[in-house]
Amino acid sequence: MIAAPLFLAAQIVLWHAYSGGEEKALETLVQKWNLSAGHIPVELVAVPFASMADKLQAAIPRGHGPDVFFFAHDIVGEWSRYGLLTPLEGELSFSDVLPTLLPRTVAPLRVHGKLWGLPLSFKSLALFYRTDLLPAPPTTTEEMRAICRRFRETSPPSAPRFGLVYEAGDFFRHAVWVHGFGGAIWPAGSPAPRFDTPQELRALQFVADMARRHDIPDEMTAVLVTQFFNQGRAAMTLNGPWFIGQIEPGVPYGVAPLPRMSETGRMAAPLTNIEAGFLNPKSQVRAEAAAFLRYLVAPEAALLRARLGRQSVSTAATWDDAQVRKDPVLSAFRAQLESMVPMDNRPEMRAFWEPGQQALRQVLRGSVEPERALRLAQQQLDIFLRPMPRRAPEGPYMAMLSLLLLCGALWTYQRLRRRALFAEMWKRRGAYGYLGPAAISMLLLVFVPFAVGAGMSLFTLDMNGNWRFVGAANFRSILLCRDTPCWQPLSFYYTLLVTVLWTVLNVMLHVLIGGTLALLLRDPFMRLKGVYRMLLLVPWAVPNYITALIWKGMFNRQFGAINGILVWIGLSPVSWFSRFSTALCANVATNVWLGFPFMMVVCLGALSQIPPEVEEAAVLDGAGRWQTLRHVILPLLGPALLPSIMLGAVWTFNMFNIVFLVSGGEPDGATDILVSQAYRWAFTRGHRYGYAAAYAVLIFVVLIFQSAVMRRYSDRAGAVDE
Repeated sequence: MIAAPLFLAAQIVLWHAYSGGEEKALETLVQKWNLSAGHIPVELVAVPFASMADKLQAAIPRGHGPDVFFFAHDIVGEWSRYGLLTPLEGELSFSDVLPTLLPRTVAPLRVHGKLWGLPLSFKSLALFYRTDLLPAPPTTTEEMRAICRRFRETSPPSAPRFGLVYEAGDFFRHAVWVHGFGGAIWPAGSPAPRFDTPQELRALQFVADMARRHDIPDEMTAVLVTQFFNQGRAAMTLNGPWFIGQIEPGVPYGVAPLPRMSETGRMAAPLTNIEAGFLNPKSQVRAEAAAFLRYLVAPEAALLRARLGRQSVSTAATWDDAQVRKDPVLSAFRAQLESMVPMDNRPEMRAFWEPGQQALRQVLRGSVEPERALRLAQQQLDIFLRPMPRRAPEGPYMAMLSLLLLCGALWTYQRLRRRALFAEMWKRRGAYGYLGPAAISMLLLVFVPFAVGAGMSLFTLDMNGNWRFVGAANFRSILLCRDTPCWQPLSFYYTLLVTVLWTVLNVMLHVLIGGTLALLLRDPFMRLKGVYRMLLLVPWAVPNYITALIWKGMFNRQFGAINGILVWIGLSPVSWFSRFSTALCANVATNVWLGFPFMMVVCLGALSQIPPEVEEAAVLDGAGRWQTLRHVILPLLGPALLPSIMLGAVWTFNMFNIVFLVSGGEPDGATDILVSQAYRWAFTRGHRYGYAAAYAVLIFVVLIFQSAVMRRYSDRAGAVDE
């Protein structure tokens, strides 16, 4: 990061997600800018791409965040409505700059006739191939499939090689075949994206046929794609310019445009993201930030970005440079530009990807025919894009809230007065000085966010970024199953049953395994108990998201360690995420691995408090080991375990990371739990924040009920013991 001199009051803060050569080129340009007289210095802030959108949406409305930021163009339609962007016209006119840019990179940044960003570069998929395995890249899909067939037939079963590897379950990559068959994600004249088109069907059948013939491997991830390409186990992959930094030094590779579809004669056209510079509408130095954007797309700066950063820049003159033309990677992406399809920037696209991925994976697993998969995807997309609830009158709800608050205040006053608590509180007023900071923290960190979330559940966010009061409409939609039948995965009741099953299985196994290990480690004749305890705590010490990703890899159908063991002992490999039962088993196995050490530690602590004289007395009375365990140890262990079981049940009920990262809700959302469903409604299904907030309120109610039941059981157990 390059910081501005401390004595300068003003500076331009720039957020970016660059790394490698792109970051070096940007730093070099910023250094030149900062050394030039009369310029406000620029401070670079590197922000991870995965979290940048959330950070920007949280910071900009509050007058914080960067003055300028780099991001993909697909957010323009939504963020321009929400007031998160500044139009580059009027006082910030770029009319003199636009003719110097490639027209295909400018058009996607316009919405309602206004330009909202300045294109810096374009990024799309192309065909990466190993030059030591292929003398030349295929020019048609028929040639591509012939290469796949040759590698399939000649590779050894113990270490299979493939002609083509890519993330086939990712619809962004699948779109190249849709466009190749003449289709479009958002057909012309349609009010929304569509799945039920003949071109979509042909593209899905094309991929299904490749998967059925094993031309492409099953369940490929980005990590596996990189690994296979670097190890020479794959000759080709569909990837973007970001893949260059993942190729190991010494690996011979080339880049070429995607092949022409033999079936249609059309080019397989990838979706394109235009990376652009955007201005913060709350910035105090917008004019200076705009001048910096002009500087970045000027011929000299663009040439440096192309040469050093190897960016496919939007400045047209750069492509006349001899060095840029000779760069095989840049020239391939420049040739690919002619067939690229810019990502649609309308907000409705946010809801498209989940049904698309689901349809793809259904077909690749062979569980659903392509026609039915597309029909189900269209039904799901229609649910996500359904009209917002109508505005509800605020009066009745305000009257009800006022009545509840009044009744609550009167009830509290009567209880305090009846028990003479006012006088007691006044006598001990000094103690409240110590409790005050904790009470304030609880108020700000727990009660206020809960109140805001509960209030949000009564609203909905429309496509123009305005909150509309809808009353209990979100709760009615959820509880009355208005979106989907109650027995299907998207419904609240189905997900609640899955969540309860998930919680019960995990807590039972946590207690069983943790308690058993604690009893074994308590054995006085066991040696190296300290070493075993330390090793058994390792799963608990490792961050759960890392563990989740490791276990997900272990459950991979074709290359996972679990299936490797099954094949070694003579069993058939299992497609773990193709059925509800096996996907749930994968999630439970991962979470049990993470959770049993906690219960083991609790049990060890409780067992250490049992007086040895009690067990000795049982032995003297003739009790065996099983009888001592059943009638002495377990009854004494129970009261200490109940609070931990309650805590573990709450943790497991909301264990988002494991479900989201291991199964991802597969198959078809069947293994999602309530908290992961709430997340999807908020962030992947059209930003239905009010609907997701209603889910959160219902989760809170369920947890309150669960805690009350377990507390009553605990009180009864305590009364029986007494």
